[in-house]
Amino acid sequence: MPTITLSHAMMSRIQRLNGTNHDKNILSDLLPRMGCPVELNNDDDIEIEVFPDRPDLLSHETMAKAVRSFQGIYSEDEDIDVSSSGIRISVGNGIEDVRPIILGAVVRGVNTGNSSSERDSFIQSLMDHQEKLHMTLGRKRSFASIGVHDLSKLEWPFRYEAVSGDFSFQPLASEDVMSISEILEGHPKGLEYSKLMDGLESFPVILDSKDEVVSFPPIINGSHTTVSEETKDFFIDVTGFDMIACETCLLLVSLSLSELGGMVESVEIYDAGGSIIETPNFSNKKHRVPNRLIQKILGIELSDIEIGDAIRRMGGTLLESRTVTHGSERAERWSDCVVGEREHVFSMPRWRSDIMHPIDVVEDIAIGFGYDNLPDILSSVHIDASPLKSSNLYRRIRMSLRSVGLQEIQSLTLSNERDQFEKTRWPVISEATVISNPITVDHTLLRQYIFPSLMNLLSSNRHHELPQRVYELGEVVHGGNNRTRVSWACAEAGAGFSTAKGIVQSLLRDLGAVSSEISFEPTPDNMGPWINGRGALVLIGGQEIGEFGEVSPEVMSLFGLRSPIHAGEFDVDMISKTVKDPIH
Repeated sequence: MPTITLSHAMMSRIQRLNGTNHDKNILSDLLPRMGCPVELNNDDDIEIEVFPDRPDLLSHETMAKAVRSFQGIYSEDEDIDVSSSGIRISVGNGIEDVRPIILGAVVRGVNTGNSSSERDSFIQSLMDHQEKLHMTLGRKRSFASIGVHDLSKLEWPFRYEAVSGDFSFQPLASEDVMSISEILEGHPKGLEYSKLMDGLESFPVILDSKDEVVSFPPIINGSHTTVSEETKDFFIDVTGFDMIACETCLLLVSLSLSELGGMVESVEIYDAGGSIIETPNFSNKKHRVPNRLIQKILGIELSDIEIGDAIRRMGGTLLESRTVTHGSERAERWSDCVVGEREHVFSMPRWRSDIMHPIDVVEDIAIGFGYDNLPDILSSVHIDASPLKSSNLYRRIRMSLRSVGLQEIQSLTLSNERDQFEKTRWPVISEATVISNPITVDHTLLRQYIFPSLMNLLSSNRHHELPQRVYELGEVVHGGNNRTRVSWACAEAGAGFSTAKGIVQSLLRDLGAVSSEISFEPTPDNMGPWINGRGALVLIGGQEIGEFGEVSPEVMSLFGLRSPIHAGEFDVDMISKTVKDPIH
């Protein structure tokens, strides 16, 4: 969950611009009621947790707007007036295969502050907002990336084109002209986001009428468009692959600047096919919600006035409450508007991209009405559930392993090549799923085996007394597909291959395997973590389901262990195919 830090000085300035004033104690009381827990509140800042479904609260300006609505101070229509800027972006051929979506907006006359410190605070807040949108809606710039530029330094119309890696310009924070290939290989931002350009032979750039680079999305802007303390008029571009993410980013950045007195103007996008769209579009979206759904979820009968007041506090409007004349004939789903029943029609701001279903509107009604005001009753909704077939199998595996004295653990699904393959001497199963931007060398891929995780656990606890007997039933990933495996490892003196085989026989018996179909074969020498001659493959009806044995001293040494260890690992999905479920 993203955490944002808002300065009280910046919030106070925004409130003064809008004729309101909330001190830090009022904010500290309001924000949790809006669903934003306050982590810290001192004389300078207030630190807030914002749930991932509310990207519209990730800036000073949009947070201040939401607070005003929640207080009922402003009840005006949430539509933002947008006039035409006369600015055009022409989209060139070939860009659809590179980074197909581009949107734009202009915001003029932004009040960035009356002093150097206020203007500096504004620029920092703008950059923070941009990066938080990149991380959340933009999915680290892969879905959407934002460029904010000083409009006074640009000459339009603009062109959005695909160019080769030899194309050169001066990027932001560089004194030298660099080619796109050099930026991806040597510039800090290029190195950070070069993965987004993998496999491309041409690259997207936005050019102005002088053929100067405005932006190389999603990597970096051109050096001459930098926002400074003197900037009052802004040009915003958003590019990417997901239209909802791109549009929401554009709306939220434009909204935050309009909250500081800026006037929003549209930009015309001319695509290669000849069609024209104008962005941004601030028109609200309508949502139909059956009254039955509100009653069922909240457990209370709300009047139209109460519903209207609640949704207004969340920035929306109740347009009308009416009898359904067109809809479903019967309620197959809770959200169905059934002919003859009562429904409510709501208008919600377009930047609220989290409103995707009637239940999302009901959640906003609950927050606006106040959770403390809802009745303290048990849910009247009863839905019968039946366990999945796999859950029966997992339960029996756990019961069997616990019955022989093993303790269940749960470890990370992230691992690395050395633990998974080099130390264990096991091969890669299908294709390993590698992390593009790993945080540490220990977490570079999604694991294919569970046994290395158990060995690392035993290694971390090697100074504790023996025996240590653990198992894990969990997820692995083979070739991009989730699989389920179970592994156990026992560090104890006086036990070996026979003890391991006893665990295997006990497990297969408890799962209902037919003993005549079970067979064991020796593992190939130096294949897997076992001592040569003390490892075995387990087969049921000729199908291999796993292996077990005594762990080789060489393998134990690589994990930093000395105590004798016996272990095993089974493919649970293969067990489910070869062993008939005795319950069914």
